[in-house]
Amino acid sequence: MGPRSVVGGDVVPGRVLRALCTAVIAAVVSAAPATAEPVGPSPGPPVNESANKSANEEDTAVGAQGTTVDADDAFADDDADAGPESVAGLLKQLRTLYQQAEEAGETYNGTAVELKKRTAEAKRLAAGLARARLALDRGRGEAGRLAREQYQGRSDFSAYMRLLLARDPASALDQSHIIQRMAAGRAATMERLAGAEERADQLATASRKALDKQQTLAARQKKQRDAVRARLKDIEAMLASLTTEQLAAVSLLEKKGTDAAQRELVASGALSSTRPPSRQGGDAVRYAVRQLGKPYVWGAEGPASFDCSGLTSQAWSTAGRPIPRTSQEQWRQLPKVPIRSLRPGDLVVYFPKATHVALYIGNGMVVQAPRPGTTVKVSPVASNPLLGAVRPDPGAEPLSTYTPPELPDNSTEGADTGYGADTAPVE
Repeated sequence: MGPRSVVGGDVVPGRVLRALCTAVIAAVVSAAPATAEPVGPSPGPPVNESANKSANEEDTAVGAQGTTVDADDAFADDDADAGPESVAGLLKQLRTLYQQAEEAGETYNGTAVELKKRTAEAKRLAAGLARARLALDRGRGEAGRLAREQYQGRSDFSAYMRLLLARDPASALDQSHIIQRMAAGRAATMERLAGAEERADQLATASRKALDKQQTLAARQKKQRDAVRARLKDIEAMLASLTTEQLAAVSLLEKKGTDAAQRELVASGALSSTRPPSRQGGDAVRYAVRQLGKPYVWGAEGPASFDCSGLTSQAWSTAGRPIPRTSQEQWRQLPKVPIRSLRPGDLVVYFPKATHVALYIGNGMVVQAPRPGTTVKVSPVASNPLLGAVRPDPGAEPLSTYTPPELPDNSTEGADTGYGADTAPVE
């Protein structure tokens, strides 16, 4: 009987670990870098100076106490003892692939939002160009009419000559007023014609530029979609190489890491007692809870399925306060709040590049759409490496009374990181 290793209390044969190592190496070698350029988060507008200072002080204090909120670090001891063929090593590889897939997916979502804006702009310019061309045609018709009148002897000059030959001064004065109005009308017509020509030229140029930008974004979106699909295929290939027992061992180890990270976060004092949400925050929480059990689908924003930022953006949109579509833009644009100041409805953002987001519901828990292969579920706030938190309605008053929505018994079941393959959306 060959050598065996102990993983999570279970004895795993050495040949199984060697198979795991082979699967990991094959998957990593085949995983090409994402085509899309990820959009890294940049600091968003703070709620106020003291809020950001508090957030920074909190991070310093937590670090000084030696406390971490990174679920990945919970596997450090396992890695140190188990070596490269460990289940912990496999879990880290899978987490890396999922993070890369989600990063590419959020970049794709951001491009999709920009493409939607550019498409609307192109349509607006096209409609404006059509109106400008119609006005130009009318102006040219009016100019032609004036030219014909002058040619046929009914021009302003002919009326002026009649004024000079008039014997009645009163009649001559009336005719002079008529001549002035006709001259002013003719000048206005020519001015409108010149303006219509200039406007049509400007809109034609802007329309061409908008169309070029739209085509560029569409091409970029296709590359980003292909990058996400490639990452999902890498995950699919790795999962296909694992047995049910191996998947169970990896899932168990992940749960241990999440539980340890949550305990450390609570022990550090970073999570305060439950605060009541604002009215819209409570509405966002209730919306998110109603989505429990719906599948994670990359790029989806409801109503039948969601990705992480699709869930949070729809929750707040339904509550009456639209927010950016992607986790990266939510982190960049929304006011930041310290973790210790979380209230239900706030968004918790994860990973250094803000590639994952969840909605806080109180008591140290969030509702999230974790990863491909999972469903919307309730998870500990420390289920992924914390980056920070943002508040969509920083100026809103908290409710005087608040009753949290009731959670189904199975709301916390399932892995916080998915291990099933999912299909990227079609074009």
